[in-house]
Amino acid sequence: MAISRPADNVPLPAEAAAEPQPDPLGLSLSVSQAEGEWGRGDALVAAIGRVAAALSRHPAGSGTQGREATIVLGSDRLLRRLNATYRGRDVPTNVLSFPFKPRARADREANRYLGDVVLAAETIAAEAAQRRLEPVHHVQHLVLHGLLHLIGYDHETEAEAVAMERLETEILTAIGLKDPYASSPPSQH
Repeated sequence: MAISRPADNVPLPAEAAAEPQPDPLGLSLSVSQAEGEWGRGDALVAAIGRVAAALSRHPAGSGTQGREATIVLGSDRLLRRLNATYRGRDVPTNVLSFPFKPRARADREANRYLGDVVLAAETIAAEAAQRRLEPVHHVQHLVLHGLLHLIGYDHETEAEAVAMERLETEILTAIGLKDPYASSPPSQH
């Protein structure tokens, strides 16, 4: 479920941010580690970048071209707090999306920013182990899922869920990953 951007009183703590990936024709990402044990540093950022590039190349991602987003690598503690604050669910979850809503229509720079995708290290690691997935592949799936929320996709109805899962499968298999929905239990998002 896509939810609104956090208010100033509940900031997303950013300790170390990677510079946005320059691609004037694609989606530029900043990756920020807020909390949690993520490891893999540059390799993880590169894997996240591959997903963003694949989304930008896909017809469904045409709205991402020349736009920007932030991926926040967080912890279960952070996602639980955000989930409780913005969704009324006092439990951790794997991914949350916060679409950016500019305050002034005339602010062209604000219209470039799509929003934030926040991930929980512990939940993602547990889900990957349970499903026998490479953790980095599960991160890529959840980044894509979150980015799709930022550009307006959702899964509130069965039809929306089927369409979103189809897009995720098309984009992920285009970069050599397995279908994330092939015989796997439903995720928490």
